[in-house]
Amino acid sequence: MKRYAAEFAGTSILVYFGVGSAVFGIDKIGAVGVALAFGLVLLALAHSLGPVSGCHVNPAVTLGMLLAGRLLPAEAGRYIAAQVLGGVAGAAVLELTVSAGEITDRTKALGANGFGAAVNGVGAFLLETLLTTVLVLTYLLVTDRIALREPSAAAAVGLTLAAVHLAGIPLTGASANPARSIGPALFAGGERLGQLWLFIAAPLVGGILATVIATRLHRSSAAGENAP
Repeated sequence: MKRYAAEFAGTSILVYFGVGSAVFGIDKIGAVGVALAFGLVLLALAHSLGPVSGCHVNPAVTLGMLLAGRLLPAEAGRYIAAQVLGGVAGAAVLELTVSAGEITDRTKALGANGFGAAVNGVGAFLLETLLTTVLVLTYLLVTDRIALREPSAAAAVGLTLAAVHLAGIPLTGASANPARSIGPALFAGGERLGQLWLFIAAPLVGGILATVIATRLHRSSAAGENAP
């Protein structure tokens, strides 16, 4: 149960502080500031929760671990449930903070992901797939089965998430994480809720692609080590 509690808490914190950085002040800190907020929060979480659950805090990462044979289906299902609930909880606290504190939502949609003005649906799907592929591939290459134990591994996933957001914020708000998208979209409603399917489907496709690439890399590495 510690692993699932860690995933719930970690996803809640990631959504509150990562999405919150955009909601509270994207007009002041810009896309770079939001990207750094996401990356630094994941870096901190990876150090603290990595040895407990692997600090996936992302259904796409958990899907990659499942397909790579590092998690059983029942474990993966509980991980994903904890992550989605954590994302909704984080968004709920964020919404409460905005409403109770009479704070102006700088994103006008509680930081929910969306597309339309800068990129069409096909472009958004491709972008989110590629961003998630990079993120999940990093997890698969630096983890020990499911755990993030080394400081370098925590730094790798944190910096990768920051890079993903630098690339994606101008176009889709950068999801690469269904749990991060579900919570804010439920509270934003409207068009953002209608587009939520893309920010669930594309990251999962990215998780599958990352697993294929990681598996091939591992096989190539093993073949090289066994060569005479």
